[in-house]
Amino acid sequence: EMQRSLVGSEMCIRDRYKLTLMEINIIGAGLAGSEAALQLAKRGIKVKLYEMRPQKTTGAHKTDKFAEFVCSNSLGASDCSNASGLLKKEMELLGGELINIARECSVPAGNALAIDRELFSATVTKRISENPYIKVIKEEVTAIPDGYVIMASGPLTSDALANSIKKFTQSEHLHFFDAIAPIVEKDSINFDKAFWASRYDKGEASYINCPMNKEEYEHFYNILINAPKIELKTFEKNAKFFESCLPIEVLASRGVDTLRFGPMKPVGLVDKRTNQENYAVVQLRQDNSAQTLFNLVGFQTNLKWGAQKELLQSIPGLENVNIIRYGVMHRNTFINSPKVLNASLQTRKRPDLFFAGQLTGTEGYTESIATGMLAGINMAKYINGEQLLELPKETMLGALTQYISDENHDKFQPINSNWGIVTPVELPKKERKNKKLKAELISQRSIEYLSKIR
Repeated sequence: EMQRSLVGSEMCIRDRYKLTLMEINIIGAGLAGSEAALQLAKRGIKVKLYEMRPQKTTGAHKTDKFAEFVCSNSLGASDCSNASGLLKKEMELLGGELINIARECSVPAGNALAIDRELFSATVTKRISENPYIKVIKEEVTAIPDGYVIMASGPLTSDALANSIKKFTQSEHLHFFDAIAPIVEKDSINFDKAFWASRYDKGEASYINCPMNKEEYEHFYNILINAPKIELKTFEKNAKFFESCLPIEVLASRGVDTLRFGPMKPVGLVDKRTNQENYAVVQLRQDNSAQTLFNLVGFQTNLKWGAQKELLQSIPGLENVNIIRYGVMHRNTFINSPKVLNASLQTRKRPDLFFAGQLTGTEGYTESIATGMLAGINMAKYINGEQLLELPKETMLGALTQYISDENHDKFQPINSNWGIVTPVELPKKERKNKKLKAELISQRSIEYLSKIR
């Protein structure tokens, strides 16, 4: 018995020694890759984190820092009455790292969690660079490496690496295009016309709102639908757009009132100085801690820069606005996850390879961080010989990963967190249309489940 005990102890020591020599390759230091690296590092597992910037740029990123936000600076709603808010809570319960950094770097945004993007990226970069378990390698990876790998190269994966992924998956990649909204300088906004408010006065009055009457809106709309766009390359002609991030000119092409029921909806936004209901409203969200920069909510665009300036300066309150960054459009790439991944984010034909982030077909900043967290947790479990974590559809993250790994998909498209993919709760007939109660019960169920397993 003593001999068996000694042998067991020796094997345990040997396994721990092997673990200290093991290194996990993470490709991409975006939101998902950074989260995965920190998850592994805090478990004492060594990581090689590869990032091709600044040696090779993407066309959308502006810096060489990790976890850079390239579009909006908002992670969406922060409370559990919203699907994205529940996902954030689940990350906190599972020990997410970047969600805590996001809260440290937050800026006022009403009921949403928005961040100072420069401070956030700088903080993530510092924590990773100073972590003794993470070795940063700034070079392009052109093929999926051997060994233990988490692929988190993101929607702007380089062509060489994309070809390697295509060869591995043995299926065609799907492409759509993401558009980035302009950022403007706060001091150039005319507050004789613009006003501060959050919709329905929920939370702080954190948004700048530019109201329009019918005549002003029609003038704006005519400029927009006639504005010249940046010419797409030949291979981009059949671009697929993600519905929740459509360029504003694409929305406008669907009808004159489409914008008034989308990013420019006026409901719940009243200027206390006039108490008048508006025909349309353009919202701007704080983009940095200093409150000097604001981005236009829902104004993703691929218009030529001169046209963008004319369009923005036709908005009441933005007549003399100083545009700090113009909107641009960039390629998004994702794998056909239902044919490739398990709900653990482990690939079906190679157990030492995981995918994470937007490359999996999960859309959104919060979703990228969450899948990076899950991939990191499960890689650690895999190399330790433990059962991988596959969350049920009763949780938001489980519903998301179950959805993207469902082999029944015929035409897979990217998705973000939403109540429609979660296992519903049973409600009395008279309460079935009570969306708030549904959200509360689903959130309570998820929190109770995750509190038990963490």
